[in-house]
Amino acid sequence: MNKRIKDNFNRFVIPFAFLLILLDQASKLYIKGFNFFGIEHFGMFYGESIPFYKEMIRITYIENPGMAFGIEFGAGKIFLSLFSVIAAIGLVYLLVKLNGFSKPIRIAFMFIFAGATGNLIDRVFYGVIFKDGPLFYGKVVDFIQVDIPDIKFFGAYYTHFPVFNVADSCVTIGVCLILIFNKYLPEFSDVFMKKQINGETEVEKSESLLSDDLTTEKINETP
Repeated sequence: MNKRIKDNFNRFVIPFAFLLILLDQASKLYIKGFNFFGIEHFGMFYGESIPFYKEMIRITYIENPGMAFGIEFGAGKIFLSLFSVIAAIGLVYLLVKLNGFSKPIRIAFMFIFAGATGNLIDRVFYGVIFKDGPLFYGKVVDFIQVDIPDIKFFGAYYTHFPVFNVADSCVTIGVCLILIFNKYLPEFSDVFMKKQINGETEVEKSESLLSDDLTTEKINETP
């Protein structure tokens, strides 16, 4: 069982998550372009691609109606969008419940929450904002293209990694952190099943009682 020590680390985690969301949205709007409150910015043309670092990394503007890394979702778009909303709410709740547990694990879920929320905004609101679809039917803006050696995989030929965005990167970082620090993942019961006893969890209360018993034994053994 991973020990839980309550701290103020969430005061850093939550604001940093929103900074990542802001970075994700700012980068997408810069690529796509916008006209808000009389402020107009002309972005890239759809399908336009410019080199960022030689030919290894390119900025390529595409839009994705499906999941991360260009994975299509077909007619179930509305369900994907609704699931994204539920997942984002669940991740906020989980971050709150993880208060006091391993910091790397909290950072991992913070990255996943930031990434999920960044793409959620696109799916839910971009259709309405940019007048190209109803609520929940927006398309995710992707623009980071990374070159890879040409490969053939399951009959498909790839010359570069699927185009992605900052939010996708956040989710990937979060998952990698969970895999690296998986031994610090708390048990489900440790996070959700504890009952409060006079302001202390059952585990904390048991540890306190055990400590008191050991102290009493030492006092009794003292000549």
